[in-house]
Amino acid sequence: PRPGARQCRVMNDRTQAILSRLRQMSDPAARAGMARFGIATDSALGISVARLRQLAREIGPDHNLALELWDSGLHEARILASMLADPRLADSALLDTWAADFNSWDLCDQCCNNFFRKTAFARAKIFEWCPRQEEFLRRAGFVMICVLAVHDRQAPDHDFEILLELVEKYAFDERNFVKKAVNWALRQIGKRNRQLNLTAIACAERIAVQDSPAARWIATDALRELRNPRTRMRMQVKS
Repeated sequence: PRPGARQCRVMNDRTQAILSRLRQMSDPAARAGMARFGIATDSALGISVARLRQLAREIGPDHNLALELWDSGLHEARILASMLADPRLADSALLDTWAADFNSWDLCDQCCNNFFRKTAFARAKIFEWCPRQEEFLRRAGFVMICVLAVHDRQAPDHDFEILLELVEKYAFDERNFVKKAVNWALRQIGKRNRQLNLTAIACAERIAVQDSPAARWIATDALRELRNPRTRMRMQVKS
């Protein structure tokens, strides 16, 4: 079957053991804290990302295990799955399937950073997801821009100049988790190098005059960082 196909998998003993271990790690106080940060907690256990990373290092990469953990529906099991999945075994359908399950900003961001950006479909998904109406799918598109801006150091400036067009186009979206991701994408592109800094500032200035409270917030917040002399100094040191 295709890796992205939704299958009725019967969890093996190892998966059941790991799920049991996750439940033992549950922390009700931490779970309550997650809710205060706007994280969906309906299926959450209250386990920090640091503890999940430690567990992922202990387990090691395991794509089939990742698929089964995702199917469990547990919030932390899905974050752990993003740390264990093999990008070489992913297909486009798998990314779509997982992204369609996003119900919280942290799950979205962890999947994009831990797994999706390392696949062969990372850039294509930006252009597929940013136009989508679903809040977390659109967020995923912009988070993909953020993580590629940070990690894809070999990409030419032109690749990100094109992505700024998406930033400008969707800056109107008032939804909190979308506008924050659009803002984040604008800032991350503008911190890659001096030339993109100038291009991102020009983009932010155009966004600032859009007739939208979200656009004005995105532009004002981004310009504060992109024009900061310390931001520009850090780019000069990197180069």
